Amino acid sequence: MIQIAGVEFGQYTSVTDVFLEACKKHTTKPAYSCMGQTLSFAEMDRLSANFASYLQNHTDLEVGDRIAIQLPNVLQFPIAVFGAMRAGMVVVSTNPLYTAREMEHQFNDSGAKVLLVYAGMAHLAEAVVPKTGITKVLVTELADMHPFAKRMLINTVVKRVKKLVPAYSLPAAITFRSALALGEQTAPTSVEVTLNDTAVLQYTGGTTGVSKGAQLLHQNLVANMMQIRDVVMKDLNGDREVVISPLPLYHIYAFMLSLVMTDMGHETVLIPNPRDIPGFVKELAKHNFTSFAGLNTLFVALCNNDEFKKLDFSHLKTTISGGMALTHSAADMWQGVTGCTIQEGYGLTETSPVISINPSDDIRIGTIGKVVAGTQVKVIGEDGADVGFDNEGELCVKGPQVMAGYWQQAEATANVLDADGWFKTGDVAVLAEDGFIRLVDRIKDMIIVSGFNVYPNEIDDIGSQHPGILECAAVGIPNEVSGETVKLFVVKSDPSLTEADVIEYCRDNLTAYKVPKEIEFRDELPKTNVGKILRRALRD
Repeated sequence: MIQIAGVEFGQYTSVTDVFLEACKKHTTKPAYSCMGQTLSFAEMDRLSANFASYLQNHTDLEVGDRIAIQLPNVLQFPIAVFGAMRAGMVVVSTNPLYTAREMEHQFNDSGAKVLLVYAGMAHLAEAVVPKTGITKVLVTELADMHPFAKRMLINTVVKRVKKLVPAYSLPAAITFRSALALGEQTAPTSVEVTLNDTAVLQYTGGTTGVSKGAQLLHQNLVANMMQIRDVVMKDLNGDREVVISPLPLYHIYAFMLSLVMTDMGHETVLIPNPRDIPGFVKELAKHNFTSFAGLNTLFVALCNNDEFKKLDFSHLKTTISGGMALTHSAADMWQGVTGCTIQEGYGLTETSPVISINPSDDIRIGTIGKVVAGTQVKVIGEDGADVGFDNEGELCVKGPQVMAGYWQQAEATANVLDADGWFKTGDVAVLAEDGFIRLVDRIKDMIIVSGFNVYPNEIDDIGSQHPGILECAAVGIPNEVSGETVKLFVVKSDPSLTEADVIEYCRDNLTAYKVPKEIEFRDELPKTNVGKILRRALRD
């Protein structure tokens, strides 16, 4: 077990405090940019106050009630989050690509009363809202925070030309812009929020059943902000830092880095659709960006784009990776193209999210670094006992960033969080005496071949180093003799690559029982909206 000195909360009593202090300190500096429109901290202060006033004076919400926000990465997202928090509400971040079934579950489970939805999802809201306790719906279009001419142009193209907004009928709904106009008429009432109050219900991916709402307190988020700043943000201390934010804000990784961490006055560039790599690269060309937050699949996709390789990376100071395991090949490729080493970190929705990260002065690819301040970790065996250093087991964590529990699910909470505050991550790890942690894999993804444990991440890492492989993912499939065998799904970068080539390469680099027995070539691999490869879909 390793424990690091406690984390300081500074003068902050809530995430709202962090934001308001940033607005006072960095008034004229750019806060958020998206599709060519930039809002300063002063403008964010004014607009979020308008939204807070709207919620307080024009809805039936009371302090502590939940508001669901279902948006892509657009300027409306931070305005709505900070406005809701200023009004004392609890934010429920909702994936804008959810199905109607997933929306209905999350809205009902959270008890959300108000929904702010992107117009492209409003047709699903039309079907779902009557089955929930939502009493007010606000609809917003992609460019609603842009000046009139550009707003009309972008929104018209999205709706009429690209036809990305299906028809819907929500006669009782109002537009987000109308809500801001109504709120502007009255100053919001100041609400006293403490570190012990709930800030966010952050829903898990639901890979093992329906998604659960991790109840994150203001304390959890503020603590993790301070913990991350100790490790990462010390390298971003210039007067004008520009942080690229391509990962969806509804995901806890981006929510923390792009919304909670406002205190240092960085400009955050929001990317609505990072899957459009050519469009993404064109946007990057407009900024002297100094920091980039991504994940393995995004790094690979960008580094295989010729226009990306031509960008000016002379300002880039830090690159952060999370969300999925970083392969050696992706790390090497990124450094070769950008000149910047990736700092891999690790965390979960339930831990706000960061547990550990590689320090910038001692980056070790293949590890998830050291635990952040105020955090304890241990590795336990199947009997629950600490297995000590250099042995595999389940990683457990304790610290101020660990959630209060799963929303209204006492049994599910008790299964992962004990009375002493130790949270079971469900990940297999090895803890070294020097504090560095090597993540092996998810327990549920482990493949057992003739009694031997095989971890897909290791197969992925080796496979992705083959020059003819763009990306790959290993899963276990049933086998009458060995119980399971390894199957590797491969996306080629070399069209001439054969199954025999892949197997031979794996035999040269892996012990016999780990070598894939089947290879299946795919044009692409199924991924979550964040970009994490869906092994479950491949197994199914």
